Amino acid sequence: MAKCDICDKKISNGRRISISRSQVSRRAKRSWKPNVKKIKINDNGTIKSIHICMRCLRSNKVTRAL
Repeated sequence: MAKCDICDKKISNGRRISISRSQVSRRAKRSWKPNVKKIKINDNGTIKSIHICMRCLRSNKVTRAL
């Protein structure tokens, strides 16, 4: 999956831990994927297509091309 071109958010890796009887019993590898979409933006009159996460889109860091 692509990363955000604005904030460089990308896949982060870690471990899923299942806890039973107050002890860590199992660990499994897991990856968290950001909500990245490919949209068209208006960049000084030119239309570009970039990957952007929804947090950057929601906070109006770019203007969408209509």
